[in-house]
Amino acid sequence: MEQLTYWWQTGVIYQIYPRSFQDSDADGVGDLNGIIQRLDYLQWLGINAIWLSPIFPSPMADFGYDVSDYTGIYPLFGTMEDFDRLLKEVHQRNMKLILDFVPNHTSDQHPWFIESKSSRSSAKRDWYLWRNPKEDGTAPNNWRSVFGGSAWEWDENTQQYYYHGFLKEQPDLNWRNPEVQAAMYDVIRFWMNKGVDGFRIDVLWHVIKDDTWPDNPPNPAYESSMPEYDTLLPLYSTDQPAVHEIVSGMRKVFNEYPDRVMIAEVYLPLDKLMAYYGVNQSGAHLPFNFMLLSLPWTATALSEAINSYEQHLPADGWPNWVLGNHDRPRLATRIGREQTPVAALLLLTLRGTPTIYYGEETGMKDVPVLPAETRDPQGLRMPDKQMSRDPVRTPMQWDDSEYAGFSAARPWLPVAVDYPRINVQAERAQPGSLLQLYRRLIALRHAEPSLQLGSYKEVLANHQLLAYIRKVENQDSFLIILNLTHRPAFFETESTGYSGTVVVATEVNREGTEVQSPIALLGDEGLVIRLKK
Repeated sequence: MEQLTYWWQTGVIYQIYPRSFQDSDADGVGDLNGIIQRLDYLQWLGINAIWLSPIFPSPMADFGYDVSDYTGIYPLFGTMEDFDRLLKEVHQRNMKLILDFVPNHTSDQHPWFIESKSSRSSAKRDWYLWRNPKEDGTAPNNWRSVFGGSAWEWDENTQQYYYHGFLKEQPDLNWRNPEVQAAMYDVIRFWMNKGVDGFRIDVLWHVIKDDTWPDNPPNPAYESSMPEYDTLLPLYSTDQPAVHEIVSGMRKVFNEYPDRVMIAEVYLPLDKLMAYYGVNQSGAHLPFNFMLLSLPWTATALSEAINSYEQHLPADGWPNWVLGNHDRPRLATRIGREQTPVAALLLLTLRGTPTIYYGEETGMKDVPVLPAETRDPQGLRMPDKQMSRDPVRTPMQWDDSEYAGFSAARPWLPVAVDYPRINVQAERAQPGSLLQLYRRLIALRHAEPSLQLGSYKEVLANHQLLAYIRKVENQDSFLIILNLTHRPAFFETESTGYSGTVVVATEVNREGTEVQSPIALLGDEGLVIRLKK
């Protein structure tokens, strides 16, 4: 680990999907001024950094992940003046602001692509991935789009195909071109010069492709319930060795500015994920760790994953954990509301930086979105497999007024039917609520060096319980016990007796009580215990 302690190591990150957080102008879509209105809430909760999904000008074919201007603000979200005010207000509250950077592809409406597409002799032709057809006129290879269908789109005007790993409206940039690299690094500098505190880098493992363009092999593990993209293994279209030169180049730009964070979206097995940390601090500060998004919610599965992750980390690598994001089913939907308090204890007491997805702290669930109301291109293209991400992107539930306090007008996506009960206002008034548990956990984390920077040591993992200790030398140590089942359980170990004071618990009435092993836990209960010295 690096010698200095940085804010992104000790802080708690909160992801906002701007369309769905707060609408300030009654058009049914969230915006920057709406986020400003809710900053006091985030400060009350104890959040240190806010990460915004894309807010740049875009035709919205993929809701902002098809950027047409990397240095502007999409008018639906506000103006650059609104952004500057947001940044100022965030910093005045001693919080940080992280933006989304989408380097793999632009919109097909970006001036770069319009110029690239204009002719084969265009000065920007090589800024994108253009290839001749095969002799029979078909696509250059069998590569598939993540959103279904071929990843190649024919351009009648110039008689070539261009590559798009996602929608055809999202042509991939040619990151082997030094001019592309320089232009995109200047985008990072533009926002850093404004004072932005970091970027989350979208689909970073996609940005370099094998430039001999071989076919991808079939996936022997493919099942019919999987997306069409998974029929092939993306052996040649993602995670190429040369990608790490790009990662290193990006990191050098980040290093031009003090105290900024580079977070990488990388969905890969652990051994490949760890390569994105780079060598000698040449990679991302935090390659996102998505293990908790898909694991079976059992003590043994969590134990194996946490231990494996810790063992794979490079010596100077800092861990991180997430329970949800804008692409995956919400936590309460995956594991049930009964276990969400236990999950909160896990996220906020593990070693490493935690990221909270908006609404997670209140127990928001996926919201059913009828086919006629579907907005997500992934859902529209694969309705039979119900792949829409709309259910996890619905409006934040603030109070019990119409549209959950999100907007004065009908929102762009439906609001959950349980919003009169599951909302910020109601849960702020309930000491035993999930929201109040998140707040107590975050406050404890901020106050205790052992929970910020301490070592992780597992002490028990069985068919019901996961227990571990967080410890920094010469500081208080904490024992965390989590019951991952609905049944009562007892914590006891053969070698050591444990005793101490419960400082945070899923059952608020247990806080302040003295315990010693064996320790009884209710079903769906978790405890954070300050151990006696």
